[in-house]
Parts: sequence; C-alpha cells; structure tokens
Amino acid sequence: MIPEIEKILYTTDLSENARYAFSYAASLANRYDAGITILHVLEDISPTTDNLVVGIIGREKWNELRGNNEKEVLATLKSRLTEFCEDVQAELPSCPFITDSIKVKIGKPVAEILQEVENNDYDMVVMGAYGHGALSDAVMGSVSRRVVRRCKKPVLVVRLPE
Repeated sequence: MIPEIEKILYTTDLSENARYAFSYAASLANRYDAGITILHVLEDISPTTDNLVVGIIGREKWNELRGNNEKEVLATLKSRLTEFCEDVQAELPSCPFITDSIKVKIGKPVAEILQEVENNDYDMVVMGAYGHGALSDAVMGSVSRRVVRRCKKPVLVVRLPE
C-alpha cells in the first residue's frame, strides 16, 4: 500500500536551514497535492527567569506585560511567516502548494510539535536539522532528534547542503 500524503506539518525555527527544509515540504505538497501547516514554537521563559522577574515587579504586573508582549510577538511572527510563504511561492512559481494554516505557539518546541501531530491528522512532518556546537556536522539538532524518536508519524529531517 502506498501512503497518501494529504497534510504536511512543516516546523520552523526561522533559520536558514528551516527555510531550506521548506523547499522539501513545498515540493512534497506539490507532488501529492497536499496542504502544509506551518508551525513555529517560541521557547517559553524558564522558571528561574520567571521567578526573578516576579520578585522584582510582582506577579500581576508581570502577567500583564507578558500577555501584551505575547500577543504582539505572535502577531509579528505570523506576519513574518506569511511573508516567508509568499517569498517561497514567488521563488517556486511552478510549485503551487497550499498553506492550510500558520500557527505560532509558546512552549517547549518538542512537546508542542508532538502535541500538534497528535491533535491533527498529519501524514508527515518536515523539519530542518540544526546542530549546535562542535558536533554540529555529525549530529542533528536536539529538537529534530527528539521529534524523530518520539513522533508517531514519518519525519523528514533536512540538513543544509555543504
């Protein structure tokens, strides 16, 4: 049985590698007439930082500031991702893919990606591999590695070419 690919989850950290991985997601979407959902996860503030700020300005003021900033940051990121899609579509006019939706979430990237896959009926995940440090050429990034290990759907991890 040949699997049908109708819904692709493309995750991005807005890096050059993620942009390169998007060309694979767009190509697959074009080939299989599939839709792409774009997901960016903003890493949440660490508990230590949260406690430090609360100690200085108080919980009520911190919650107010954080709520206002989150809305503004999420709107800016969504706008940036929309422009990104338009740029890629302009670069690939012969590759008309459909962007189902653009999502920006706040939390732990691996958990949010896995939760998104669990809650929706994606056929596959496409993401960039972004290694850090001295071993970056030998291993893929920790987020992509953990998603590959724990995801119940196929995951395509794309590395930047040399």
